[in-house]
Amino acid sequence: MFLMEAKRIAIVIVGAILNAIALNFFLIGANVYASGFTGISQILSTVFTDYFGIESISTGILLFILNIPVAILGWFKVGRGFTIYSFLSVIFTSLFLEILPVVKFADDIILNAVFGGVIAGVGVGITLKWGASTGGSDIVAMVLSRLKDKPIGGYLMAINGLIILIAGLLNEPENALYTLVGLYVTTRVIDGIHTRHEKVTAMIVTNDKRYNYSAGHRGLYQRRETHVILSYYEI
Repeated sequence: MFLMEAKRIAIVIVGAILNAIALNFFLIGANVYASGFTGISQILSTVFTDYFGIESISTGILLFILNIPVAILGWFKVGRGFTIYSFLSVIFTSLFLEILPVVKFADDIILNAVFGGVIAGVGVGITLKWGASTGGSDIVAMVLSRLKDKPIGGYLMAINGLIILIAGLLNEPENALYTLVGLYVTTRVIDGIHTRHEKVTAMIVTNDKRYNYSAGHRGLYQRRETHVILSYYEI
């Protein structure tokens, strides 16, 4: 149990490092925005820097501040274990964003969007795979989904759509398109890591004789005739 929890924390830290690398080495310097609260933090940092001349409020600091009320919400509405690991991811991401310098490896924005999207996707994907999240919009979308009984994806799409729109307003319209490319790449990588297809066999034991495709079976305890239905699903 201890080794499993330690491994989960290690994965969360690795995911946080990858997210920080994607942001500081590729996305921030190119004015390409990430998804969720990370992208919102980038937008706010841009506004503070470009419009108010305040450069001391970085993306990492804003990401941490924005996630404090979300962590409280997740603690009561989503689950304590999930929220704890998600907030750990936020803490380490914010920390590494402050430690790593903001550099620019390439002048081509599309390269920054693609490589940043891939690295961010790997970071988010492995974090989700091990039972945590990167906080922010994930927790908000889960809470709204439970309250409104609607899919999480719709809320995440609305948040990311707003980020794309603001990216085009704050910078050139092309930045919105590059942000869209980065978000698409990130989503595809997350799907490849976290949402993999698995074959599942479901066995249903019933007394209902309407199922012509079921196999006859006699119970060992009560010696009653039952029917066993085998179904195969790919999820």
